[in-house]
Amino acid sequence: MKKFYVFLVGVFLLVGECHAYDDHDFQVWNTDVEELKINKSSKITLEEEFRWGDNAEEFYYHHYDLGYVYNMSKHLNVGLGYRQIFEKKSGKFKGESAPYGMATLFWDAKGFKFDDRSRLEYRHFDYQTDFWRYRNKITIKLPLKFTKLGIAPYLSDEIFLIFGTISQFNENRFSTGFSFDLTKNIKVELYYMLRSTKGTDTWVDTNVLGTKFKVVF
Repeated sequence: MKKFYVFLVGVFLLVGECHAYDDHDFQVWNTDVEELKINKSSKITLEEEFRWGDNAEEFYYHHYDLGYVYNMSKHLNVGLGYRQIFEKKSGKFKGESAPYGMATLFWDAKGFKFDDRSRLEYRHFDYQTDFWRYRNKITIKLPLKFTKLGIAPYLSDEIFLIFGTISQFNENRFSTGFSFDLTKNIKVELYYMLRSTKGTDTWVDTNVLGTKFKVVF
């Protein structure tokens, strides 16, 4: 019986990581990225992201991310990073630290460009049980470009698996959008995301309008 109660506590801690909004909530996410090339094979990335929920009226999430990426070949890169997260829970922003490692495969097929990123994170909290999370994201860039800006559409899907007191598939993000080069060093991305997260026994969908700005040095 004691093990059963421990199991239930673990369930509520893990699924409680997601901020609770109504099903089909509309949100706005903005991500700003800076890339600093060290040499032809490696770079440092700095990222900051902001999220607004409850029909985009409540600011509830903010993270900083510092990463290092090394290109082992034109088909594979690997990286390490650290993310500091602040998310609003029960009216207060609470912190999380998440070091991670990742590897991304790249390939082309009949004009389509594919990349498959695997990422393993260790999520550390001061207010709940720590756990590991695996993320896998596949992106397909279509062989189309429009206007002088080179607007290029894409599709992507990312799955999330958690490992801790319990192990489960608890999130999926399907995105579609387009990217373009505003200038030689500034890249812009606009997208729609359908984010599905699992609660105690049901899935909740979120509609996200996202923007991403990247500056390359």
